[in-house]
Amino acid sequence: MQELLIDKQHDEKRQGEAYAPFQSDANTYKRHFYIESYGCQMNFSDSEIVASILYDQGYGATRNFEEADLILLNTCSIREKAEQTVRKRLSEFKKLKKAKPAMLVGVLGCMAERLKAKFLEEEKLVDIVVGPDAYRTLPDLIAEAGGGQKAVNVLLSREETYADIAPVRLNSNGITAFVSIMRGCNNMCSFCVVPFTRGRERSRDAASILHECQELFDAGYKEVTLLGQNVDSYYYISDSEPKPVTFANLLEMVALISPDLRVRFSTSHPKDITDDVLHTMAKHENICKYIHLPLQSGSTRVLQLMNRNYTREWYMAKVDRIREIMPDCGISSDIIAGFCTETEDEHKDTVSLMEYAGYDMSYMFFYSERPGTLAQRRYQDDIPEDVKKRRLQEIVETQNRLSLQSNKKDIGKTVRVLIEANSRRSEEAWMGRNSQNKVVIFPKESFDLKPGDYVNVRIADCSQATLFGSIV
Repeated sequence: MQELLIDKQHDEKRQGEAYAPFQSDANTYKRHFYIESYGCQMNFSDSEIVASILYDQGYGATRNFEEADLILLNTCSIREKAEQTVRKRLSEFKKLKKAKPAMLVGVLGCMAERLKAKFLEEEKLVDIVVGPDAYRTLPDLIAEAGGGQKAVNVLLSREETYADIAPVRLNSNGITAFVSIMRGCNNMCSFCVVPFTRGRERSRDAASILHECQELFDAGYKEVTLLGQNVDSYYYISDSEPKPVTFANLLEMVALISPDLRVRFSTSHPKDITDDVLHTMAKHENICKYIHLPLQSGSTRVLQLMNRNYTREWYMAKVDRIREIMPDCGISSDIIAGFCTETEDEHKDTVSLMEYAGYDMSYMFFYSERPGTLAQRRYQDDIPEDVKKRRLQEIVETQNRLSLQSNKKDIGKTVRVLIEANSRRSEEAWMGRNSQNKVVIFPKESFDLKPGDYVNVRIADCSQATLFGSIV
């Protein structure tokens, strides 16, 4: 992909990749749905909510879109490339509909609100358009579309969190799961469409989050990732409890379910992550020592244009504070190359701040102007594409070097690894992750182990993306 380069250590639920659910029992369900998700982890989590709603309506999941009665694409508007991918996929399904006219095609998520008219009327690619806050209305919309009407609901909500819906864990490994704790975003970064497609922040009932995490642990899951556009803004006030629940409080509550349940979270906004959160992470061994801390730019002037609400120096101080409280904490980032008016020196500021932070990995993009954003309305996208690509390549090369340096520091260490699955390259080896979210590969040898077990691994070698070791 030209805009998105992702470290191969991250799991299959990644930005820009398609996602389909498990194969259901054809004899159990008379109707079948097929779903693909693109974009952030929140989209994949939302697809599990949608699957739960559809199961209640008598639909089973299928991996084969050709046998589906209902095809859904859960979409992303963060990058132009993601939208192009979705359009291409919809065109493929449109051809399939000619041979199977009763089949319905729907678009969910962030593209739904922004491009509903084009999808429905101009391009006639879909039958159903549903925004992120309207999934409860899917049964009614399916009925409308089945009757020949174009079915749309893209209304945003100030209350909807889907707290009472138990997600169906699609393609689950039975070990790790995502748990949504809040929806929406209030930050209004000038390059970002999320506040317009997902609405304002609202936090989910803390009791329902704890209940879901407890159920996952009781079912054999060993790791949960608490999800939100900005988890540090989590703030829930209950009518029955006088004291509000902050994100630090919630982290501790989930960690106390069991020391054998690992807890991760994503994503943090640098301006909001507090010392309370950092001290809570340091206090509990089962809260993973890993923070995704998006930078976007190393230039204070560009950060101001992006409406990020922090400076270069402030971000550096936050990195220092993380290292002070948790010296072993892994840090990753998001970085944009070639934002409006960015100079060559400001690009170098980004590279130098990457060096300062010593990121373990990064999600790296060149700037893609999104319609409707503050940047699109206020600034000219004036950096030539070839310059953007060259700057991005320099950022990628810097990150590759930093990733390798970070992994080399782990050689000789013994790390605790949660086994997730067989290694992709060999069934004779396990794949798991350490607390810092690094992938660790090690031979099974004669030990009686299985996915979900914890094991100590001594690191002997590494690549840019992976640690290699043996059981001790």
